[in-house]
Amino acid sequence: MSTRILVVYYSATGNTAKLATALAGGAAETGAEVRLRTVPETVPADAVARNPRWQAWVDSGPHHESATLDDLEWADGLAVGSPTRFGGPAAQLKSYLDSTGGLWARGKLADKVATSFTTASTAHGGLESTVLAINNVFYHWGAIVLPLGYTDPHLHETGNPYGGSFVSRKSAEPDDLALGALRLQGHRLATVAGKLRPATRK
Repeated sequence: MSTRILVVYYSATGNTAKLATALAGGAAETGAEVRLRTVPETVPADAVARNPRWQAWVDSGPHHESATLDDLEWADGLAVGSPTRFGGPAAQLKSYLDSTGGLWARGKLADKVATSFTTASTAHGGLESTVLAINNVFYHWGAIVLPLGYTDPHLHETGNPYGGSFVSRKSAEPDDLALGALRLQGHRLATVAGKLRPATRK
C-alpha cells in the first residue's frame, strides 16, 4: 500500500511552485503516491497587473489542480508552501488552511505528518517565521510536525533546518542547492509518513 503525500502551495511568480515540484519529486522517489496542488489566486486583477512577473505567472496557468479538503483527508503526510508575506504565509494559502475547521473538529487531521517550506526576496525577509507560522496550524490539528533538520550533508549548505527555503535575489529562480534540499524534504516526509501510516488505513 503506497504512502499518500499531498503537496499544497501558493506561488505568485513560480518560485514556490518550483520548490513544491521538487519536494513532490523527492516524495515520489520513495514510491509514494503524490498529489501536487495549488490554491486559487484571490488578489484583485489590477494588483497582479502592477507586477509583470506575477501577471506572467497567472497568465501561464492554471499550473496544478486546486487543493480540496478531500485531498487533506486522503493524505498520510503533507507539505505546505508559500512565499513569505510580512513574516507569514500568503493570504491565499492561509484561506485554504482556515477552511479546515470541519476536518479538525472530526479529528481527521490528527497524526498526519506535516512539513512546510517557503521563499522570500531577501535573506532576512521572514523565511523561518513563515515556516513556523504555517507549523502553528499543524499544532492545532494535532499533526506531527516534521522539520527538515540537518539530516543530510547537502542540508548543511542550505542553512535552514526549519524547512526548505530559497532567497530570490533580483528575481532569481531556485537554484540546484535549494531544489536539492526540497527533494530531500519530500523524501524524508514520505519515509516518515510511511512508517507512521495507520495500519488500518484502506
